[in-house]
Amino acid sequence: MRFVVILFAALCAHVVLGQVPTGFSEANGNQQREVEKKFDSHLQAANLGRWLKYLSSKPHHVGSPFGKEAAEFIRDQFRSWGYQAEIETYHVTFPTPRIRVLEMTSPNKFKAKLAEPALKEDATSGQKGQLPTYNCYSPDGDVTGELVYVNYGLPDDYEHLRRLGIDVKGKIVIARYGNSWRGIKPKVAQENGAIGCIIYSDPIEDGYYQGDVYPKGAYKNQYGAQRGSVVDLPVAPGDPLTPGYPSTADAKRLERSESPTLLKIPVLPISYSDAQPLLAALGGPVAHPTWRGALPITYHVGPGPARVHLQLAFDWNTVPCYNVIAKLPGSEYPDQWVIRGNHHDAWVNGASDPVSGMVALMEEARAVSELVKSGWKPKRTIVYCAWDAEEPGLLGSTEWVEDHKDELRRKAVAYINTDGNSRGFLSASGSHTLEKLITEVANDVIDPQTNVSVFERYKARLAVNAVGAKERNELLGRNYFALGALGSGSDYSPFIQHLGIPALNIGFGGEGNGGSYHSIYDSFDHFVRFKDPGMHYGIALAKICGRTTLRLANAELLPIDFRSFHKTVNTYLSEVMTLLDNMREYTQAENRLIAEKRFAQAADPTLTYHAPKQNDPVPHLDFSPMQNAVASLKEAADTFGEAASLKNISPSKLAELNAILYRCEQQLLTDQGLPRRPWYRHTIYSPGYYTGYGVKTLPGIREAIEQRNWEEAREQITIAAKALENYAGEIRKATQLVR
Repeated sequence: MRFVVILFAALCAHVVLGQVPTGFSEANGNQQREVEKKFDSHLQAANLGRWLKYLSSKPHHVGSPFGKEAAEFIRDQFRSWGYQAEIETYHVTFPTPRIRVLEMTSPNKFKAKLAEPALKEDATSGQKGQLPTYNCYSPDGDVTGELVYVNYGLPDDYEHLRRLGIDVKGKIVIARYGNSWRGIKPKVAQENGAIGCIIYSDPIEDGYYQGDVYPKGAYKNQYGAQRGSVVDLPVAPGDPLTPGYPSTADAKRLERSESPTLLKIPVLPISYSDAQPLLAALGGPVAHPTWRGALPITYHVGPGPARVHLQLAFDWNTVPCYNVIAKLPGSEYPDQWVIRGNHHDAWVNGASDPVSGMVALMEEARAVSELVKSGWKPKRTIVYCAWDAEEPGLLGSTEWVEDHKDELRRKAVAYINTDGNSRGFLSASGSHTLEKLITEVANDVIDPQTNVSVFERYKARLAVNAVGAKERNELLGRNYFALGALGSGSDYSPFIQHLGIPALNIGFGGEGNGGSYHSIYDSFDHFVRFKDPGMHYGIALAKICGRTTLRLANAELLPIDFRSFHKTVNTYLSEVMTLLDNMREYTQAENRLIAEKRFAQAADPTLTYHAPKQNDPVPHLDFSPMQNAVASLKEAADTFGEAASLKNISPSKLAELNAILYRCEQQLLTDQGLPRRPWYRHTIYSPGYYTGYGVKTLPGIREAIEQRNWEEAREQITIAAKALENYAGEIRKATQLVR
């Protein structure tokens, strides 16, 4: 596969480098390219390796001693490079476990080990101070009940169980990791009446089914378990006891029972070694083929005869959260901020997640400081951030954003996020107004493995995975990097989805898979063997994010492309309209089948099948407000795109024009927020209520349709259309300044 991708990339590499970057005059664009060459020359992989080893040398979860030391080290590095660097401290809720018991009481006796053993091949795997395997923000609980296997634990899985006549009410469920964010699994279990939830890692997703396990290979061994938060992230990130306001030392805190994002049933992650005896003891129907993993057992769903006891208790502490904020003031527009961030806290040692991204950011910032020493200055202020407490639920970034929201609304041009990094292919998601910028940057950075641009390697991968020659040729002819849409799961979320600040999330991956995620084996030894030997992709990440940051900081006209945004929103509108049509056709077909079965039952009373009630018909929704708004957006975007040449803009109007451009995204917010989760205010991008990390585009409309809430769908069509009309109005204001 890798050879084929490299071959495709080599064959289709044809982009000519050296074009003037968007937003620059020819003279300043050429100067910008020289600056970027100098920037590249200052990057040193040895620095990444040295910092990676130090910052992953000890456990550094939020509130830990080394967590503070790491923050101070990062701050001091920034100060030594000439930045105005400080630590901003918040006080956040962070529970750690006192009691963890999982045992099977019948038909066999078994007690789960709930431990990851130290390995001689991994120098940091047996350290003191490492958090045990647990799910942060699980409530305390002591429950006993029959066990039911619920596959991935998503709403459709419970619907399948209902068709089998299986009810999980009063029972403990066991779900496997995958196909959604972990916090969705206990959330849905709770909604279905379960009293406890166990989450295990099946080797079919990450284990011997995929390849050799650690320490021989990269993949999860039988004892590895994934720690992680189960706060209800799709409702709101941040400290669950200070919803919507910063968790300062004197902040008023909710009682845990009052928090809208804390679950009510205990939940625990386990390894596949601990899961196998539990699953093997289940009876009941044999699991559907799509529900089966790779353990050497026959998968049954239960309930019982396996009966388990789950007991959890936590210390619900308030701990300090140390955000490092480093500023390089702009020479012309000091009150326009380009913000770049990565978190520094980890569940354990965290070499991959997050230190690999953190050290790339640090080297990027150091190289920028070398440019300053040579006399270069950014036009806009660059703000580098090292967030704490990301792992429990984006706490550090969310509290900072909530604390500085008024200033950020005025000043924040864009937020550029990274997290973990490894070798492979460029991945980028974000505000689609920035798609052209990322396309140009991706064309200018060379992939360290294939020696073609990372853009061409990205296209080659798409082509290799294409279905048929027609699709392959279309992908090879693509001249843009298709940004994904942002859901949740990292520190971009409060910027874009709460404040409407344009945001990006960037990283490399695809060839460094396996094994270490949120375990004690996310270590320096694992990383340098399997993730990014030589730190070559760490340097590539610094080049991508460095160029993105530098161009946003120095562009005369911010590279905001409204045409890309219109194209994307038009696609989203087509998707939700098709969703409704497909739902209508499916419902009609299903109701016909129910009617036929009822007729057959009436003709033959001996039939035991009891047909369910027919579904309510799917109505026609009036999408014309959205269609009109999207058409208005197209007209405004096209008009601005044709007029927005630096030759047409008075220098005296540039600051005012740029302020309109970067604040446009704020028009896409709704004051009341999304239904049932008002913290999320963006009408175009949001994490799904039942997907967590996964995005829902046009979320208010889409999720109302999925939930068959037709009145809410009508309301959300009006709200989203109004937001787009306001957005188009701001584009027209910008156009007036370039005429």
